[in-house]
Amino acid sequence: MQRLFILLICLPSLIISCKKNNTPSIALNEMIDTSAVLRYSGDFISGPYGTVTGKAEIYKNATAVEVKLAEFNSSNGPALHVFISKEVMPINFIDLGALKSTTGNQVYSVTGMPDFMDYKYISIHCVAYNHLFGSALLQ
Repeated sequence: MQRLFILLICLPSLIISCKKNNTPSIALNEMIDTSAVLRYSGDFISGPYGTVTGKAEIYKNATAVEVKLAEFNSSNGPALHVFISKEVMPINFIDLGALKSTTGNQVYSVTGMPDFMDYKYISIHCVAYNHLFGSALLQ
């Protein structure tokens, strides 16, 4: 009985904890190098734990690959990261780092040259609680 009581008290707090405001919400307007070429893009759809809108775009130039989150908006949460993933719910992924802001245009550098035929999702993911806030299928 005591375990059930503890579970009923702790479970809602774990679910609610990913809703805390820990990511900045300053509107960004980062730009891609003008020599870069758009290779893939996709529209964000919301996941089970958040609301995400905007576009994910993959740009490539002679020396770099970059991910741009364009016209981006996300609900807030702790430890939100940007992932390039093979699946909607990231299991096999490349972590591009912490989400810079919940709003605006932002650019992330990609190390290496992932095969975007395999890594076809950009995900906004709460790493603290393994919660998917949203994803975009790259085409």
